[in-house]
Amino acid sequence: MPVERQGLAGIIRRFVNHPLIQRVIRNTGYLFSAQGLAAALSMGQGILTARLLGVEGVALVGIITQFSSNLNQLISFRMNELVVSYVGDFTAQGKPRLAAATFKAAVLTELAGSLLGYLLIFSLSPLGANIFAHRPELVGLFRVYGLFVLGSLFAESASGLLQYFDRFRALALTMVGQSTLTIVLISWAFLTNGTLPAVLNAYLFGKIAWGLTVSLLAAIEARRQWGVGWWKARIGLLAPWRKELLRFGISTNLSGSLKLVTRDSEILWLGAFSTPLQVGYYKIAKAITNIIMMPITPLISTTYREVAREVANKQWQNVRYLLRSGTILASLWTIPAVTGLIVFGRWVVGIYGIEFLPVSYTSLLILLLGVATVNIFYWNQLALLPLGRPDTPTKVQFVGAIGKVAGTILLVPILGAPGMAALLSGFLLLTTLALVWRTVVELRRAEKLAPGPVMV
Repeated sequence: MPVERQGLAGIIRRFVNHPLIQRVIRNTGYLFSAQGLAAALSMGQGILTARLLGVEGVALVGIITQFSSNLNQLISFRMNELVVSYVGDFTAQGKPRLAAATFKAAVLTELAGSLLGYLLIFSLSPLGANIFAHRPELVGLFRVYGLFVLGSLFAESASGLLQYFDRFRALALTMVGQSTLTIVLISWAFLTNGTLPAVLNAYLFGKIAWGLTVSLLAAIEARRQWGVGWWKARIGLLAPWRKELLRFGISTNLSGSLKLVTRDSEILWLGAFSTPLQVGYYKIAKAITNIIMMPITPLISTTYREVAREVANKQWQNVRYLLRSGTILASLWTIPAVTGLIVFGRWVVGIYGIEFLPVSYTSLLILLLGVATVNIFYWNQLALLPLGRPDTPTKVQFVGAIGKVAGTILLVPILGAPGMAALLSGFLLLTTLALVWRTVVELRRAEKLAPGPVMV
């Protein structure tokens, strides 16, 4: 289907008339509504925490939570992506026992990884307290917060299953429930003049509640799809696909690990090479940009589901249509939101506390360039997974990681939060554009090798 070129009316028809986009918008609508409410609640959590604990208190919350989350993700195989891809493939082929076996293997792998993850957190907590927080006496808080890893059960695998079987409404409600519980607990800490442990406990209980709920919902969905004995499906059935599954899991793990180094660990890098004060400044700037990214995040999972289905059926024009339409939809939110923050960002930062100005605002402005790029082309990695190139994002990010780590060592001790913002923004811009180009190349190659008719 050709791209509409009739202005606003054409864009509206694109979204209203095409069944693929209708499904994406419907499912995104559930998550978007939840993300919007979660974004507001998250901002409220951040404001209360900043007002209660100050700049350095905000920094310590960020360091402790990111330390545990990153160590857990370091050994994670991103089971949600694997479940969507392979449960989807086997279901499309009419092989429910293989689909059930895939989910079972993902669950068992994730549970084993969670146990290993917490042992890693427990063992390295003294290192985290000394190097990143510069507060050795906080080692107990590092270990207590890390318990969310065990409490989350198999939330990654569960999320993937619920996404594939179109249970986005349930995921949305769970997300809102987590945010509501967290802000209620933080509000109580604020009203009672609570300290750092009270705030950390609020985030901990919210994460555990989310993980338990999503895992339970997925178990119910698995029973609905495959019957009471779905968990008896033999993992040995997957032997012919063992290498392929391992390659997919290892590639997404390496890609995710590089993402930890380059995108999700700035708080820790700042803690190691700068001061907790700079960490506090940066955390607020990053939190505000996360609010811009939150409405786009649901598009990643909903678009991935549809792209994986269309790639499996070799409907290449539909894949292109999905990616183009997603870009337009993301731009309609991102461009006005970024413009608004450029104009009113100083006021937004001031809500957290006047002590965060002007460093947090400067960092925010620098971050917006990279955030806008990755928002608009949010699909830059997801399309390559079903196209059989799960290792491409890893390679691109590895090259970018070398430059970013070198820049961190050289610039962050001198420039602090603004320097970290410049490095992240440049990394997002360059890697995103490289992966977009690679996706276009792979689509053209796939079309030549296996052309297929348009079917929606």
